[in-house]
Amino acid sequence: MTNIHIPPIFKSLSEDARYFIYYGGRGSGKSHSIARYLVCLALAQKLKILCTRELQNSIAESVYVLLKNIIIEYNLYPYFYIKLNSIECVNGSIFIFKGLAHNIESVKSTEGVDICWIEEADKVHQNSWDILIPTIRKPNSKFIVTFNPTHDDDPVYKMFILNHHEKSITQKVNWSDNPYFPDVLKGEMEAMKQSDYDRYLHVWEGELRTISDAQVFKNKYVVKEFETPKDITFYHGMDFGFAKDPTTVIRCFIRGKSLFIDREEYGHHVEIKDIPAMVRNIMVGTDSYLWQIKADAARPETISYLKNMGINCVAASKWAGSIEDGIEYMKSFQQIVIHPKCTHSIEEFRRYSYKIDKRTNDILPIVVDDYNHIIDSVRYSLSDLIKRKATIYDDGVL
Repeated sequence: MTNIHIPPIFKSLSEDARYFIYYGGRGSGKSHSIARYLVCLALAQKLKILCTRELQNSIAESVYVLLKNIIIEYNLYPYFYIKLNSIECVNGSIFIFKGLAHNIESVKSTEGVDICWIEEADKVHQNSWDILIPTIRKPNSKFIVTFNPTHDDDPVYKMFILNHHEKSITQKVNWSDNPYFPDVLKGEMEAMKQSDYDRYLHVWEGELRTISDAQVFKNKYVVKEFETPKDITFYHGMDFGFAKDPTTVIRCFIRGKSLFIDREEYGHHVEIKDIPAMVRNIMVGTDSYLWQIKADAARPETISYLKNMGINCVAASKWAGSIEDGIEYMKSFQQIVIHPKCTHSIEEFRRYSYKIDKRTNDILPIVVDDYNHIIDSVRYSLSDLIKRKATIYDDGVL
């Protein structure tokens, strides 16, 4: 019999638990790996396996075809009877396929299930879960749950990701865990990463869908590698940490009609004595005595300390409406290009948002005071340009 390989990320399937949760982005091989595992298990022992999902109008919408193809691919058809609506093994194992939304009473009456595989579990409604979970009650019965995350209020996400179930094993699985990830998909993934980074995170990295019209820099920033020019004017900015807030330092530059962020430093609970090292890490390869860094004016004592340490640090200009003016100035660039190594910058530009009225869902002209420490550092670095409303021009700023 042909050996069937299952990626190492799924080794937790052999552990003792009632719920096995595998979630992540496209190309991870979740469905194919679980199907291979269940085919092997059905061959090894007599099992009743229920394969279900929220919507299944026909057998073609289930994992029936996937299981069938795996049986054929590995020349296992002598051991299985592929019937019209089920797959049976010569040892008595059986795969049955049912939808939940329009067939819940039939599912409810299903007895003796050993394993319930729930595919596309992010679409399963709470009512379906409430009926399905007590239905699978045979001793040592198990759930295998696979899905691509969509929203944090989806029942499966709330039950198993936000609130860890004590009888569950949860594993995020992405394309990088799939040894069979095809080159054609890698090309598509890289193209999306360059053109729409937020969509890339959701589709390929299994992040929640968070993009909305409330996102301040929606469709304005991109993440891609670039070489920093040698003959360029750098702008440096710093935001000091307060309580739980991080201390951040950035370096950026303007080229053509684009703003580039090529370096960042980010740290929680940073002692004042350690800030000069953060600044010098940003300015490595340059002369910290010559390049100026603009910092939050709310901490004059820290600015004074940095000056005494030989760092050319000055307070960034602030005025009524400086936050809003800074946002509009940054949005006036054709694009904001963030180097992939600047992971905190990427996160903030993705999550920085306007408030939403919870009663009406209207977007309010008020920026949420969160995910803005790197962004404030960028704003401080450009504060003089923002204040005089400098115009973005092909060769820099006028």
